[in-house]
Amino acid sequence: MAALPRVVTLAEAVATQLAPAEAAQALCRARRDGRRVMSSLLPLHDRDAAYAIQDATLAALGAVGGWKVGASAPGREPVCAPLPAEGLVPGGASLVGGAWHLRGVEAELAFRLGTDLPPRALPYTRDEVADAIAEVLPVIEVAETRLIDWLDASPSALLADLLCHGGLVLGEPAPFERAWLDLAQTEVVMHFDAQVVAHTVGEHTHPDVGALLVWLANEGAARGQGLRAGQVVTTGSCTGMLFASQGTAVRAEVKGLAPLHARF
Repeated sequence: MAALPRVVTLAEAVATQLAPAEAAQALCRARRDGRRVMSSLLPLHDRDAAYAIQDATLAALGAVGGWKVGASAPGREPVCAPLPAEGLVPGGASLVGGAWHLRGVEAELAFRLGTDLPPRALPYTRDEVADAIAEVLPVIEVAETRLIDWLDASPSALLADLLCHGGLVLGEPAPFERAWLDLAQTEVVMHFDAQVVAHTVGEHTHPDVGALLVWLANEGAARGQGLRAGQVVTTGSCTGMLFASQGTAVRAEVKGLAPLHARF
């Protein structure tokens, strides 16, 4: 009878994980040449280590163009990831090439900051965060992963991989109004070519995106980075993730804002 496989202990699993700087190098290499990483090399259940890998990844990739923040439900602790500036592209963009292999797309609402929210000891309030926002805009986030086994990866490993962020297509901005901080009645439609693939009203997992933005401002302050004028903060999916085939034209419509297009 064949021998049963040996059970790997938690201590052994932790011992195989890469240090933050090494993990960031591996993730950056995966972005560059497609050699994806096993999630077991990243943190299993360590959010602080995942955030350290995020910081090291962005130090290698360059400027931070924005942030993504979200929570699985009201009352659940949010998570966030910085977005490389090089991955922010204008509406109408064609996303072609080997970097776009997963092509998971989500229609989201984002906010562009008009003033800095720098690190400080005193927590930011909702009014202060709202006062710092200049514009609201629709976006399409494109999910890509540097992980071979991303479907089975731990939440901390996904967090280290910038929450599977691949790129952000930016729509036409509109002046910010505080009503946009509550998405409980927001209507969103997404098309793949001529087909409607999502039509939602108030189905954001955490409709009070104002609370998410306040959490992000204070999380950014705690990490010593803060939020900067001009950065775009996207706040989680209004449609759920949908997977586009190569050649698909994607159109997202957030009621009250201009339609947004992209093509693979």
